[in-house]
Amino acid sequence: MSMRKRIYEIIEKSDGNDRLSSLYDYMIIVVIVVSLVPLAFKSDIRLFQVADRITVSIFIMDYFLRFITADFRSGEKSAKTFLRYPFSFMAIIDLISILPSLTVVNSGFKLLRILRMIRAMRVVRVFKVMRYSKSFAIIGSVLRASKNSLVAVCALASGYIVISALVIFNVEPNSFETFFDAIYWATVSLTTVGYGDIYPVSTIGRIVTMLSSIFGIAIVALPAGIITAGYMNEIEKVHAESIDEE
Repeated sequence: MSMRKRIYEIIEKSDGNDRLSSLYDYMIIVVIVVSLVPLAFKSDIRLFQVADRITVSIFIMDYFLRFITADFRSGEKSAKTFLRYPFSFMAIIDLISILPSLTVVNSGFKLLRILRMIRAMRVVRVFKVMRYSKSFAIIGSVLRASKNSLVAVCALASGYIVISALVIFNVEPNSFETFFDAIYWATVSLTTVGYGDIYPVSTIGRIVTMLSSIFGIAIVALPAGIITAGYMNEIEKVHAESIDEE
């Protein structure tokens, strides 16, 4: 067995039979958790800086190992496999989880250091756990299977928000200074959240708001039903496969 093949077996999610692979999985999960701890504190103490440098070094190593073994994952032995890997979903998550810490490690990234929001991007590291969770794998399969239905619902919701915003913006222009305010109101009404910071005061405006909220309940319920049905189907499929294996 080649060295790259063995590295691939270790870094991929363990099936329970490879102890070294299981240890690697647990180690990465612990590293992810440790890397997120500093986000719960406003102060940037020395211990957090050291922990961040250690964890990001491990993330970089993990990214590099996954890159050099990308051909085993895809099953294709070609240079295109390595070129496509950086654009895969999990590779992008891995890269985004690394870049914010590089603004701390490398003082040359002064422009990025100015952007305080870059620190919040570190929370993306939590999505790395998706690689090691069967539940997340099932949810991923559900989303892929229901992609067309969810896209249609999103298009319906987007259209409804724009139409509602246009109506309320013209019905009650004094309550909405910009069209973006109307879009914000329509989105809040669609989800039936109702923050109350922007609201219509006229009778016709309130009628439009009531109608928007009523129809919004139906639109918001659609993706929940689609995902629930898909999740149940996926659970039944996994259960059937486990029975066949036994």
